[in-house]
Amino acid sequence: MAILPTFAIFGWVRLFPIIETLRLSMHEWNLLSKNKPFVGFQNFIELFGDNQFMDALTNTAVIAFGAMAVTIPMSMVLAAIIYHRTRSRFSGFYETAVFIPHVVSLVPAAMAWKWIFDAKLGPLNAIIMGLGGDALPWLFDPVLSVICIIFLVSWQTLGYGVLIYLVGFRNLPKSVFEAAQLDGANGFQSFLYMSVPLLKPITLYVSVVTLISGFNVYAQAYVLASDTQGAPGRQVRVLVLDMLENSFQNFRVGYAAAEAVILLSIVLLLTMIQFGLLRGKGGR
Repeated sequence: MAILPTFAIFGWVRLFPIIETLRLSMHEWNLLSKNKPFVGFQNFIELFGDNQFMDALTNTAVIAFGAMAVTIPMSMVLAAIIYHRTRSRFSGFYETAVFIPHVVSLVPAAMAWKWIFDAKLGPLNAIIMGLGGDALPWLFDPVLSVICIIFLVSWQTLGYGVLIYLVGFRNLPKSVFEAAQLDGANGFQSFLYMSVPLLKPITLYVSVVTLISGFNVYAQAYVLASDTQGAPGRQVRVLVLDMLENSFQNFRVGYAAAEAVILLSIVLLLTMIQFGLLRGKGGR
């Protein structure tokens, strides 16, 4: 009985919005109309014929998988380096320096990186031209804009991944590595053939969290990928931005709810696949 209030709050805050979103996705729910007819799966059928939605889905998937591909190996390598430097008096500084981007407010960070990537005034192009290269339109080219957003998402999630991997490294059995060292294994071999397999559960967790963060990307595209006219997110359209625009600009709440259901389904499916792959490789 003592936990019933907790379950009630969880149901109201977590479960009820999901159920309500599922209900809204089956209706033509327009904020400006009193008539909200049931349309079944019509919103979903219309979505997959909508080029704008398909562009947003493609961009979001590329950003999510790109950020995961960058974050996981870099987090593991940085955590290994910091772990083996724990006896250094600067170890606390290393951990703090890596983790700071994760706690920095998202919008100011995106604004700072927007200045860095600026085609005319940004220091990145100044460095490239100083080395003899040509300035690149980082935020005005759709492909380069996606790369910039992947970099920003990875930069912000890297610290959390390093922190989790550090916990994993500190809980690895030292006797196994001592035995490997006696057998002649060097540090790289121990890392590749022992640390990486033993850290599979950590890798699963970090990959799931990073993938979910990537699919929920919004502020990075809103701030970073504005077009030349200043309209937010036009260069790189992502799912959450498309949902908000359909809800509050086009007043098509049911249509946006269908997008949210698809986003939830994709994240759940990918999470199940990741758990399945870990179990299939002998992870526990």
